[in-house]
Amino acid sequence: MKHVSILVPIGNVSVVNIAGTHQMLSWVNEFFQQSGKEPLFTIQLVGLEEQPDSGGGLFRVTPETVIDKINKTDLIILPAIHSDFEKSLKENSALTPWLINQYKEGAEIVSLCISSFFLASTGLLDGKTCSTHWQSANMFRELFPKVILTDERIVTEADGIYTSGGAYAFTNLVIYLIEKYAGRETAIMAAKGFMIDIDRSSQSPFMIFSGQKSHKDEDVLKAQNYIEQNYKDKISVDDLCEHIALSRRTLERRFKKSTSNSVVEYLQRVKVEAAKKELEKGRKTVNEVMYDVGYSDPKAFRDVFRKITDMTPLDYLNKYSALVVSG
Repeated sequence: MKHVSILVPIGNVSVVNIAGTHQMLSWVNEFFQQSGKEPLFTIQLVGLEEQPDSGGGLFRVTPETVIDKINKTDLIILPAIHSDFEKSLKENSALTPWLINQYKEGAEIVSLCISSFFLASTGLLDGKTCSTHWQSANMFRELFPKVILTDERIVTEADGIYTSGGAYAFTNLVIYLIEKYAGRETAIMAAKGFMIDIDRSSQSPFMIFSGQKSHKDEDVLKAQNYIEQNYKDKISVDDLCEHIALSRRTLERRFKKSTSNSVVEYLQRVKVEAAKKELEKGRKTVNEVMYDVGYSDPKAFRDVFRKITDMTPLDYLNKYSALVVSG
């Protein structure tokens, strides 16, 4: 039987992450028992203190035990912590050596949503892929350059460490774990019972592109603003270089360093974000939107749109159009 430690950190933590994970794993135990099998998990709520200040004032989660009493565990669930990052690091500093030690002893670790920030601070994610909420991706990259952030993914796995994308994407990660530990059949039953898309793998359709502008490179900011104001026109890298008086090599190097995108990628993302907004209104056809954002080749537009959103423009229109939603 696998011992699962669902952590209850100090601060404003996601009660939904804690309760939802507990409920889904408990369901697996009940399903096994109904099938004449032994329960698969021993599940405990584990805190740093017996009565931590958790839940952000809306609900209080009371742990069953504390980390000092857990000598060995198999699976650690780290819920999202919504408190100020520096404050949460200080309040939960005792978690860091415990997590590192348990991982070295063979425990697997699950990071839900923005708890990836806390896990990355331990160094355990260095050199590994991970996901986080797409809204926090730029900040994550700045703070943890040694981590390979794949913010378009809903679920990642690397050397016994699992991470999930934003908000309720944690349910997809829990289904993923159920499939790993209990098998595909049980995972399908759980997905049906909790009405979760078992094979959903991307949070790209939900991402809203907002260019990284917290850097201090004035030339790159000038280039970004030029792209955003003229994305409907045919802009080349050479045009940008001439506009801001930099060599191509210098601009591309500094642009990538500042924004985590190449110049071409940035231009594509700006165009696709504008296209998404128009498609969501539902007032224009895909071709009309394509021309509005500066594309004339339907295949090129479709390929770029799919690369960034993981959907075709038509699929996006059919799923997210305001006319479809209201109708």
